[in-house]
Amino acid sequence: MAIPGAKPLDIALVSDSGRTVLRIDADAAAGSLGHDLAADAAATPVLAWRWKVERALETAKWGMKEGDDFAARVYVTFDIRPESMTLADRIKLAFARAFFGADLPAAALCYVWASREPIGTSGWNPYTDRVRMVVLQSGNARAGQWVDESRDVDADFRDAFGSRWPGPTPRITGVLVAADTDQTRERATAWFGDVRLEARR
Repeated sequence: MAIPGAKPLDIALVSDSGRTVLRIDADAAAGSLGHDLAADAAATPVLAWRWKVERALETAKWGMKEGDDFAARVYVTFDIRPESMTLADRIKLAFARAFFGADLPAAALCYVWASREPIGTSGWNPYTDRVRMVVLQSGNARAGQWVDESRDVDADFRDAFGSRWPGPTPRITGVLVAADTDQTRERATAWFGDVRLEARR
C-alpha cells in the first residue's frame, strides 16, 4: 500500500541462509506490502511470523505524528461492517479513504519493532484511533537476529476494540508488513518470513 506523498519502499524477495524472505528497505520512505485475506478470526486466531531488523530507529517518537516511524511493522486488518459504526466514524473513514485509498481498513492491529519503548507497550496510532499499536520488540538488543513472534489477534482485537465493537471478532481481511522512515528521514532495513494464520494449540 503506497502512502500519498511518501517516497515508496524498496521491496524484494531475497535469500537468507538458504530461505527466501521478504526484505524492505525504507530510506526516508513509507508504505506496506499486504496480502488480502478472508479469514475467520475464530478458526485461525493466531498470527505467527519471524522478522529481523538491521537496527532500531534513533529519532522515532512514540505517540507523536512527527515521529511515527518504526524499523518494522506487521498489520492485521479487520472487516468492520458500516452498520456497526457510528455516523461520525463512517464520515471520518470516508474522508480517510478519499485521501489514502479505498483499501484503507476500518480497524487494524499494528505490531511494531520500536526504538526504546518497553515491550508490551500499547496505544493508539497518533493519526487514528482505529489502529492499535503493540510493541513486540524494542531497541537494538536483538537487531540482526531473526525473532519468532506469535500473537492471538482475536484476543488482541477484543482488548483494543471490544468496547467499541462488541461481539465476535470480525473477519480478518489482510496482513501487511512494513517499515517506515518518512517522518524521521532515517534509513531502515527489515526482513520478514513465514507469515501465517493458525488455530490455537
